[in-house]
Amino acid sequence: MDIAELCKAAKAAKYELQTLTTAKKNEVLTEVSKVLLDNSEHILLENAHDIAAATSKGLSIALIDRLRLNEERIAAMAEGLVQITHLPDPIGEVMETFERPNGLKIEKCRVPLGVIGIIYEARPNVTVDAFGLCFKSGNAVILKGGSDAIHSNTVISSCIRQALKNCGVTEDALCFVEATDRETALQLMQMSDDIDVLIPRGGAGLIRSVVENSRIPVIETGTGNCHIYIDDSADLKMAKEIIINAKTQRIGVCNACESLVVHEAVKETILKEVAAALQEKRVEIRGDEATVDLLACKAATEEDFGREYLDLIISVKTVASIDEAIAHINRYNTGHSECIITQDVQHAERFLNEVDAACVYVNASTRFTDGYEFGFGAEIGISTQMLHARGPMGLRELTSYKYKVRGNGQIRK
Repeated sequence: MDIAELCKAAKAAKYELQTLTTAKKNEVLTEVSKVLLDNSEHILLENAHDIAAATSKGLSIALIDRLRLNEERIAAMAEGLVQITHLPDPIGEVMETFERPNGLKIEKCRVPLGVIGIIYEARPNVTVDAFGLCFKSGNAVILKGGSDAIHSNTVISSCIRQALKNCGVTEDALCFVEATDRETALQLMQMSDDIDVLIPRGGAGLIRSVVENSRIPVIETGTGNCHIYIDDSADLKMAKEIIINAKTQRIGVCNACESLVVHEAVKETILKEVAAALQEKRVEIRGDEATVDLLACKAATEEDFGREYLDLIISVKTVASIDEAIAHINRYNTGHSECIITQDVQHAERFLNEVDAACVYVNASTRFTDGYEFGFGAEIGISTQMLHARGPMGLRELTSYKYKVRGNGQIRK
């Protein structure tokens, strides 16, 4: 099936999906979960082909970690679908009601977006998460993964389509693009007659390409140059635990900490201790002049302060005040997740109010920016822009609304 035919199939499917009851949607999601588990051996076999190819191409450890599946990760994907069945169905929700002086009764009701196209890179779990959330919110989805995960994505998509068939629901609720070339991606970005919204999920290059080339409205899921600011009142033990978790618990994810900002009053104490703990975890530190003088580490460049490393590297900037910290973060961040470690309530509130990001934390790891951790069951991505969807995108973020207007013969004069 070529791209034009595939998009038309998805558009036809969206009208069927809008009529499904919540019970039917949950039946399908439960069946998909079962089919994935039943086919886990086959999925792992196909994933091994992707891992072998990625290793031979010399992909980084972080990227291979994103790509790798195991029994535990497949079980987590299946469980994520079960969790989505327990979430309230947003479709049909009456958001607002009012009556006009002329007697017109108006309801603002939540409806699906329609057909959602998702272009993503080396994360096979996205195939499952994206389908689950799009399907529960009444949307058809077109998925185009990258070449690095083609074997994994193909078999997972086949499992999902089989489960749809088992339940008597159109298989075109999920349309999978098997071609992985750039020309196909560009063609997909032009299908504005059939696709209602496009969501890129991946690195900065992919996101930039979609934003620059798409004729379809784009919800931008951004990269994560996430900062942690160690304030002058920060607790040492808390700072060490949060920073080590945010930086090293999983390095190849967008909510990992990439940059430290440190109040100069605690550089001799807290920064030294934190730096030692990071170096024990084999994290390379790239610092400003004051940090280099203190730690004898590698000097940071301007590029370092704005970079998402996805690696065991972190930049460090020392500042004289919270004002300077906020200014530095707002200059270099990507609008994803930012954190302050402090015991000063006023500083905490200023940070929460003045830092421009989708998620802003006080005394907690940036690793919590995640649909599962926010109670959404899963996520379609982390939106870093200022549209209706910002932060982890769950079911509600995949909906729009319509006005239902009831009258009894009114005409406009």
